[in-house]
Amino acid sequence: MSPLRIIFFGTPEFAEIILEKLIQDKNLEILAVVCAPDKPVGRKQILTSPLVKILAKKNNIPVLQPEKLDNQFINKLKKINPDLNIIAAYGKILPLEILEIPKYKSINIHPSLLPKYRGASPIQTAILNGDSETGVSIMLMDEKMDHGSILSKIQFPISNTYNYKILSEKLANASAELLIKTIPEYIFGKIKPVEQDHNQATFCKIIKKSDGEINWRKSAQEIYNQYRAFAKWPGIYSELIIYNKKLIVKFIEINLTDKKSNNPVGEFFIENKKLYINCGDNPQYSRLEIKKLQPQGKKIMTADAFINGYLTLK
Repeated sequence: MSPLRIIFFGTPEFAEIILEKLIQDKNLEILAVVCAPDKPVGRKQILTSPLVKILAKKNNIPVLQPEKLDNQFINKLKKINPDLNIIAAYGKILPLEILEIPKYKSINIHPSLLPKYRGASPIQTAILNGDSETGVSIMLMDEKMDHGSILSKIQFPISNTYNYKILSEKLANASAELLIKTIPEYIFGKIKPVEQDHNQATFCKIIKKSDGEINWRKSAQEIYNQYRAFAKWPGIYSELIIYNKKLIVKFIEINLTDKKSNNPVGEFFIENKKLYINCGDNPQYSRLEIKKLQPQGKKIMTADAFINGYLTLK
């Protein structure tokens, strides 16, 4: 039997991990990769290719980076004539006309246990909400967001030590394994698609930079979850008052502690040469230990360096 002919849609590292596994499968042939256009990155705004594009080029796979999913692009896909579309974190909602081009339609990999956490940020939202479990859902796509019938699912535990980067990588690898198992079962009719319970659907939003701002009245666990969820972007930050001066600080590395004290909420304090901030509006406040941080316009520094540079009276 000849390999199944596939067009792969995806852009970030999550998609790259899945694509790499698909390329290695001799029963599959990746005809083309569709990803977002190159974008300026960093302070110097260097034009940077998506990781999926870099991987595709290494493997001599044609890459398409449409600004718009217009008729010209759709006609290109029709000429390629794939057996199946596979979509993983592509970043755009695909019209039904694209989804129905292949003989076997289009499959999407979504890193949540659908219908929970439909939308753009299921991994971040699971961590932010303090969930102990998430998973991967593989579904047939329809014209609505994360709405299609389920082909397969797996559950996956979330350790309190996992941040977005770690959990995303683990879920991508789990997704690839499940997908490679699911594709032939679906093609040969061994799987019956199961409609989602749409009444149970919950949704997650697109993450904005402002989501990284800390509310120190929240508990230390909630802020720690925020730190884990936004580890890749946007990070967590706060405007603090230090010696009557405002300072915006980004928190690069923090530790959750079980200690409590009566220091004011949202203010630095030093105890046993360690740097802390109290959180939570309780009689005794939970605290976070600050290990590394970055004042606005400055380089990342250790807690010791920050104490010496900002908190020690001269």
